[in-house]
Parts: sequence; C-alpha cells; structure tokens
Amino acid sequence: MECLEDIMFPNVGSTRTDRDYPVIMHRKRERSEMNGVSSSGLSREERRRRRRATAKYRTAHATRERVRVEAFNVAFAELRKLLPTLPPDKKLSKIEILKLAICYIAYLNHVLDV
Repeated sequence: MECLEDIMFPNVGSTRTDRDYPVIMHRKRERSEMNGVSSSGLSREERRRRRRATAKYRTAHATRERVRVEAFNVAFAELRKLLPTLPPDKKLSKIEILKLAICYIAYLNHVLDV
C-alpha cells in the first residue's frame, strides 16, 4: 500500500520511517479487533468490564452521575418556580411537578384559544 507522500513525491525516495511502524501495527490491531478479540485474547466486552472495574473509572463515573443528577434537580427547581400552587411554597414531588406542568400548559393553551 502506497503512502500519500510516495504518490505526491515519487522522486524523493522512501519517506517511510520507523516512526510509521506503530501506526501500521495499530491499524492491524484495529482490523483484528473488529472480530471482537484483541491480540491479548480478551473480547471487547471483557476489556470494557475490566476497565470499568478500576477505581479511577468508578470515581469518574460517580462524578459524572452527581453532575447529571444535580442538573436534573436544578431543571425541576426551575420548572417548579414557573408553576402556580397554593400555598406557593408547597413542596412537590417530581411527578407532581410534571403533572402540574402538563395541566398548566393545557390551561394556558385554552386561555390562548378563547
């Protein structure tokens, strides 16, 4: 297989060096891994399972989950501020907030239609 440099500069001689060897080996490894088994003999699922078992991965995953849950809670708090309730400071569950939002949107649509 010819390198792009070999095609563009045919009179310059071989432009391949030892630094190209890892790239070539990486491509061969990718092709062999397409079959689901790496050169180490582990399947993709097994490698994923082992990677997820590391403390570093679990810590990063827990951090991502905390950020996700915090964003979720902030979104519900913002939605809650927009909904009229009696009393105004009544604590609502997430499902109550969603149901109230649906009813409030339907009410606003009705008001606009009239």
